Amino acid sequence: MTHSGYPDPGDQPEYPPPYEGYVPSEPGPPVTASRTVRWTVDGGRLWAGGAATAVVAALVSQVGLLVARVFDIETLRPLQGDSAFETPAARYAAAAAIGALAATALMHLLILSTPRPQSFFTWILLLATTVSGLVPFLRSAPLDSQVAVALIDVAVGICIGSLVSAVATRSVHVAI
Repeated sequence: MTHSGYPDPGDQPEYPPPYEGYVPSEPGPPVTASRTVRWTVDGGRLWAGGAATAVVAALVSQVGLLVARVFDIETLRPLQGDSAFETPAARYAAAAAIGALAATALMHLLILSTPRPQSFFTWILLLATTVSGLVPFLRSAPLDSQVAVALIDVAVGICIGSLVSAVATRSVHVAI
């Protein structure tokens, strides 16, 4: 120790007082102003993950409907109007799968066009999940039905957000 309280520079040569000028033991390639990092997207991997996310999101919606049925709660019908999907289970599964594929498309677009795609994706999905969780309360229905549907929607949103984010992280690489 020196009289200033700092370790003797001879003891730790990489950290001389006052601990400025750190030199890593294995320096990487020099970064210059002319060198920019380019990113590339493995679209096949991203969309395969998006398709798997669609399946998982549809299954999450089915588990939510099953839990509501166990508690004898009637759920609201999503996707109002005439449709080829007459059962609520098919409509929830279709809505969840479509949401997952839309989130994958959004993530692909953000990766190609924005500087911080994960941040933008997180905010967009957070807001969309919040809206989908609040919409059931705008319909006239028993409170337990509204709460059940809101919880299903939020669970599906969390599922889609976490899986698409994870897939995107593994699908983006530095271009060589």
